[in-house]
Amino acid sequence: MELKRVKITCPHCGHPMRVEVDYSNGDQDYYEDCANCCNPVHLNLHIDDLRHKVAVAISGDDEQLY
Repeated sequence: MELKRVKITCPHCGHPMRVEVDYSNGDQDYYEDCANCCNPVHLNLHIDDLRHKVAVAISGDDEQLY
């Protein structure tokens, strides 16, 4: 398991938060609850093995983005 802490902003309330992502499992698509407003945050991870980079796209189900 390879964990990396990533700083994101909640798309619902704009609160900054840190999430730990496991980038040893390849591309992932999952939800994490915001610690401030408790709304679900959709995270889509893309792992670039050649460059050892993790790209994280976030969104809310209601598409209201800050």
